[in-house]
Amino acid sequence: MNLKQSLLSLILMLSVSFVTSIRWFMHPNTQKCLREELRQNVLVKGDYEIVPIENQFMDYIVKDSKGDTLATKQDITKGKFTFSTENYDMFEICFTSRVPGYQRGLMQEVLLNIKTGIEAKNYEGLGEVAKLKPLELDLKMLEDLSSSIVQDFSDMKHRAEEMRNTNESTSRRVHWFSMFSILCLFGLSVWQILYLRRYFKAKKLIE
Repeated sequence: MNLKQSLLSLILMLSVSFVTSIRWFMHPNTQKCLREELRQNVLVKGDYEIVPIENQFMDYIVKDSKGDTLATKQDITKGKFTFSTENYDMFEICFTSRVPGYQRGLMQEVLLNIKTGIEAKNYEGLGEVAKLKPLELDLKMLEDLSSSIVQDFSDMKHRAEEMRNTNESTSRRVHWFSMFSILCLFGLSVWQILYLRRYFKAKKLIE
């Protein structure tokens, strides 16, 4: 196995996680949404295929957590969509089945294939524009993949730090709340003792 084949094999093995393929069956007049967290400046490409059924319709819409529409189309059968993320956010794609009231409706099969990051890039076109040799193009792909992996680890570290800070902050709040609760209970106990003492003295049960 030469260097080029080794690089291609490494790229294929490492890029598996960047591709998501899913197939499911939609009930008539229902909606199914898929959600995924993506970091900033990530290219997303998707292609879908709907098994056609007469007088049944399917729509899709891609939105971010703010409700902004990134891609949408009605009466779909087969096609593609592309968008780039502007911020780290939760994105969702929803498929909606529509069946007229006069028709009973059947289960409809949906196939969705989503590529993100370097997997969504067109390196063949990039190589032609930049006039890169095959080995140079492979090295470019490997460089982008390495950068993506480093960024993923950086994001994981950042999220771990945020979770640790949240846990520490929650622990401190619980500690002070516990101390406050103990002080309140102690003060209430002292007040009850003094109140009962005055009550018993008023009734001349004690001196």
